Amino acid sequence: MSDDELEAIRQRKLAELQQQAAQEQVAEQQASDVQAQKETILRKILTPEARSRLSNIRMVKPQLAEQIEMQLIQLASSGRLKEQVSDEQLKALLQQLQGRERERKVTFR
Repeated sequence: MSDDELEAIRQRKLAELQQQAAQEQVAEQQASDVQAQKETILRKILTPEARSRLSNIRMVKPQLAEQIEMQLIQLASSGRLKEQVSDEQLKALLQQLQGRERERKVTFR
């Protein structure tokens, strides 16, 4: 291989890496934008106490918190929430979801 061929290969590889880095940056920016939109919506639909409880849940069970957030956002976007969700209402939602989780437990004989 000549020096020109090696340089061409290096240039192509560099271009591919730059393109990949740009795509990753765009994906991160989109994820950041989505997260910011979610936070804005949740601020509008949750009372401060409910937001605090949800953030505590997020620390312990991130998947459960994500599931709750998505449910609340869907309810708000469909217009089924007339007022902010209180801490008590959030507790009731959590109990419903935990009831479903308990039903999934498998017992061995």
